[in-house]
Amino acid sequence: QVQLVESGGGLGQPGGSLRLSCAASGSIFRINTAGWYRQVPGKQRELVTTITSGGSTNYAESVKGRFTISRDNAKNTVYLQMNSLKPEDTAVYYCNAEIVVVTHRLQNYNYWGQGTQVTVSS
Repeated sequence: QVQLVESGGGLGQPGGSLRLSCAASGSIFRINTAGWYRQVPGKQRELVTTITSGGSTNYAESVKGRFTISRDNAKNTVYLQMNSLKPEDTAVYYCNAEIVVVTHRLQNYNYWGQGTQVTVSS
């Protein structure tokens, strides 16, 4: 089995920074594309950013220039550096990853973390 565990959420001040981590554990052969999504009550979950296995990144317009996604393949961990935080960044942030899992053969599955709350307020 594979698990994604997020950490690093909490309270941030407007203009401040937070860093989220997403650690994958289990029978992992390779993590392909990984990303961060966020959701506020009453709204659909939205894409924040993704990163491919080759390091190509994609960002929502609302976070471009403020958020940076990165990955450490040796640690099976994906990070989200959030700078210049705004109150509208308040949401539950979810990690998502396409992971090739080692079973009796290699299989590709999509996984979600449990979510971590980020609140931006003074």
